[in-house]
Amino acid sequence: MRDRYTRWLIPILIITAFAVWVDLPNNPGIHIGPFNRDIRVVRGLDLQGGLRVLLEADLPSDVEVTGDQLETVRTIVENRVNGLGVTEPVVQVAGSRRILVELPGVENTEQAIATIKETGLLEFVEMGDLPPNEIFSLVGQTIETDFGRLGAAEPAPSDASQSPPAAPGTEGEPQQPRVFHTVMTGAALAGANVTRDPVAGQPQVSFTLTDEGSKIFAQYTSANVGKYLAIVLDKKVISIPRISTAITEGAGVITGNFTLEEANSLAVQLRYGSLPIPLKVAESKAVGPTLGQDSLRKSTFAGAIGLAVVMAFMALYYRLPGLLADLALLVYASVTFALFKLIPVTLTLPGIAGFVLSIGVAVDANILIFERMKEELRAGRTVHQAIDLGFKRAWPSIRDSNLSTLITCAILYWFGNTFGASIVKGFSLTLALGVVVSLFTAITATRTFLHIALDRIRLAKRPTWFGI
Repeated sequence: MRDRYTRWLIPILIITAFAVWVDLPNNPGIHIGPFNRDIRVVRGLDLQGGLRVLLEADLPSDVEVTGDQLETVRTIVENRVNGLGVTEPVVQVAGSRRILVELPGVENTEQAIATIKETGLLEFVEMGDLPPNEIFSLVGQTIETDFGRLGAAEPAPSDASQSPPAAPGTEGEPQQPRVFHTVMTGAALAGANVTRDPVAGQPQVSFTLTDEGSKIFAQYTSANVGKYLAIVLDKKVISIPRISTAITEGAGVITGNFTLEEANSLAVQLRYGSLPIPLKVAESKAVGPTLGQDSLRKSTFAGAIGLAVVMAFMALYYRLPGLLADLALLVYASVTFALFKLIPVTLTLPGIAGFVLSIGVAVDANILIFERMKEELRAGRTVHQAIDLGFKRAWPSIRDSNLSTLITCAILYWFGNTFGASIVKGFSLTLALGVVVSLFTAITATRTFLHIALDRIRLAKRPTWFGI
């Protein structure tokens, strides 16, 4: 019997030591050969600040939005958000017409919202015979193009190198704005990424074309060497490069004195294309980093108080078993928090609440066991017999109560994932992990500690040490 529990003690100590190492604030991570893994606490929106946006389909209420359309929108928005470099974003469908987006750590809210809901219509537009000074004055300006005017899905073929002339106005009326010809749209793009100019070091957007796009671009640039071709995004001119040589390789770059953030935003929009349904911002909320830090501090303080109160109660009421249960509770807290960092679990205020609640669940099993142990001691059993029978007879109640909690957590997780209730989702996830770990510490760790204490401490066999 003694050897059996000594063998259990060794893996418990190893797991605990590893968990404590993972829990270290300045953990260096795991870097072994090609395997590199940083270990850190992933904080949610309400703990580090950021932006929460609720997007809604910008369509009449009588127009049906299918589940496939929403899922496509969610995927595109998620790709755009990931392209922005946001840490642990949350993008999920909320109901039948909405998408919930949470962006922890985002400070430029306007640009983030614009990138999420932008249509990203890219056009390569010829400038015709305009003089250079007039051409470059169009950068940053909104222009009209002939894309879509003929009712076709693609631009009309271009046989001329000039744009359509401006429509003359009648006497007393202003001249109609010039309509420029679209040579090719972003549909011909195969990919787009941020690179740097090897000479100037400025950020730029490199792009590759599809086979069809490569043919169109090669034909046009070969016939218009020395002329200007505008890069237009949503009718706004962002760059007007000069065609110095024919581009026949199916790849090029977009330059325009971009900052790294602007170039990254443009590449994201081009890479993932337009949304299948238009979106509008139904609700947006910015959480300041100061508020998030204050919430984290208060949550940590509340968790420490809860842990201390539970440990004090167990030690005072159950004496030796309570003290050993407190030791197992510290193992529980270390292992659970280590799992949060290793998985990783995005910690939010509701998630911390689920963790604090699981502390009570962790000792609940011990309370059931200790009360059954007292009954066995009163019936005249030896201490070793009382411990084994207490664990054995309390197990059905422990199993059923924890199973019902896990089923509830699964339902809450499904609800949060389906309807965009990320608050409920975080709570259910941390509570479920806590319940699973508590089964290990309550059934295995506490029992091992009790038997080893009885074998090592002679006074521990007295019933008074068990509250009898």
